[in-house]
Amino acid sequence: MAAPQKILYVIGTMDTKGQEVDFVVGILSCSEALGKKGIEVRALDVSTSVPNALVQESLASLDRSVAIERTSKSLIEFLKRELEQGVLAGAIGLGGSGGTALIAPAFRAMPIGVPKLIVSTVAAGNIAPYVGCSDLVMFPSIVDVSGLNAVSTRILTNAANAIVGMVCGGAPNHPSKPALGMTMFGVTTPCVTAVREELEKRGYDCLVFHATGVGGQAMEGLIEGGFLEGVLDLTTTEVADEVVGGVFPAGAKRFDVLSQTSIPCVLSVGAMDMVNFGAIETVPEEFRSRKLHIHNSNVTLMRTSADENRRCADWVADKLTRAIGPVRILLPTQGVSALDAPGKPFYDPQANAVLFDRLEHRLNGLANIRIERVSAHINDPVFIERVLVAFDEIRHEA
Repeated sequence: MAAPQKILYVIGTMDTKGQEVDFVVGILSCSEALGKKGIEVRALDVSTSVPNALVQESLASLDRSVAIERTSKSLIEFLKRELEQGVLAGAIGLGGSGGTALIAPAFRAMPIGVPKLIVSTVAAGNIAPYVGCSDLVMFPSIVDVSGLNAVSTRILTNAANAIVGMVCGGAPNHPSKPALGMTMFGVTTPCVTAVREELEKRGYDCLVFHATGVGGQAMEGLIEGGFLEGVLDLTTTEVADEVVGGVFPAGAKRFDVLSQTSIPCVLSVGAMDMVNFGAIETVPEEFRSRKLHIHNSNVTLMRTSADENRRCADWVADKLTRAIGPVRILLPTQGVSALDAPGKPFYDPQANAVLFDRLEHRLNGLANIRIERVSAHINDPVFIERVLVAFDEIRHEA
């Protein structure tokens, strides 16, 4: 059976961006690289003022935000079907703020590795709401996406050439291995690095995510996509930011994936002794009298209190009680980060004890969860070895 015709979509609101979409289609249609691979270039209209290819009825009578949301959902479903049928080669979108808000959710829903790019007027600002945890490329339009001129044609041509490179570039020469997700922060690097190096020797492909809010969410996105076969979530500091109000929050859905899949998980409380803020002058007034540590000119850390640790433990426990797969929780009783050790600024065994006690109180007795205190610092060889043993114990239980 012949492989399906691959299609590279150029997506935009043709009622307002038709000229620009047609220009990009023209550039791509002349691409020798796409031609050699037999990839068709096709425009996809997502207009909201007139019926479009995805929503046949007129949306003009609706509030613009409602029309955008409805069309965006239709686009998500359309691209999902194209992907499932093996048709989708990639997609490039063009938009202002409204068009970007319409297209970006559909692109975020596409799996990591599928080429996706948006030429956008908002790409020079805060793009986190548009990109999320995806590998979506935001390409600044410089001028508004409104007509063709000396600047816009150069930008659109560059963007078109970029998507061609993504679509036609060779696949990475990386051996296929079972993949594991791991979370790390600077203050847990010795532990995670040692665990990673040992697991790589055993034939695993270890994907390390920086625990900055987006990192944990990106890892769980790969779990949902079926990319990972195990998780070593050793640095859960994002929970402290979520609970207390730091700049690297876990997000409301953190750990929810464990209630949807039986993936084996070794979890610890790495760096849960700290909440992250920006430069010292950005620390909220209510925390100015707390124990603060200037990590660098842009990052200020605050030691979590006993009460905050109790709240963090409850937040984690509320999530993990719904986990369906095997979970091992390891508690390093001699310190949870490089700053939490004798002589270091965040050393506070009493605050840690509240965290440990509360987790045990909430989670002991659950059939699929085992919680264990390890008499070691999180970066000590003893703890590292216990992590490896725990993973060996549960990797066949899922």
